[in-house]
Amino acid sequence: MNGDRLIEILESYKKGEIDQESALDVLKDLPFKDLGYASLDNHRALRVGYPEVIYCSGKSDEQLRGIFSYFLTQESSILGTRASREQFDAVQDLSPELVYEPISRTITATRGERKKIGDSYIAVVTAGTSDIPVAEEAAVTAEFFGSRVERIYDVGVAGIHRLFSRIELIRGAKVIIVAAGMEGALASVVGGLVNSPVIAVPTSVGYGASFNGLSALLTMLNSCASGISVVNIDNGFGAAYQADMINRL
Repeated sequence: MNGDRLIEILESYKKGEIDQESALDVLKDLPFKDLGYASLDNHRALRVGYPEVIYCSGKSDEQLRGIFSYFLTQESSILGTRASREQFDAVQDLSPELVYEPISRTITATRGERKKIGDSYIAVVTAGTSDIPVAEEAAVTAEFFGSRVERIYDVGVAGIHRLFSRIELIRGAKVIIVAAGMEGALASVVGGLVNSPVIAVPTSVGYGASFNGLSALLTMLNSCASGISVVNIDNGFGAAYQADMINRL
């Protein structure tokens, strides 16, 4: 529950539009809703400015249906990450508002008008096409939170002229997310060309010695370019969360 909704309930009670019992019925689930297998954090948006996001992977169909059913009774928008097509099929009938994006593996339901963040934007950059699923998780998440996103895909160092052809768009961003697998060098290259913070996302893309993203992670952590922060392997969501926070400053 966000602050606006809480104020609305209190104002309605103050004006006599709802009685005490109705107000208490709405407020009884604060600060969280206990479903037995999940405790849904209704106060998160009040505390940190962002609602709870549903991490779908590993949850049973029954658990997901219960969680989505509850959030659908609230007035805020909904984001579920790391959802398979089968998981979406299990909850799709709950509401026509639910939309599945197969590349980003996200489930969203948009309620009301999103609050935009001025003219600034986040650039989401990938080294290769194979990094796009992680980048799309970041892009969809940032857009869900209200940021404008510019996508610049497949501009890795193996053909670095591609990067230079898009560099002005990248430089115009308030914050840049760079997703790269293999050796993960693109984040360092971008970091040496821009004056905005760079959030590096190592992806689990690459041949055997890339160790499912570990090589890219270590390269990014050891970058010689300043101004780079690094999230965990394939963590497009975490990169977008941080980028949106920076974009709001």
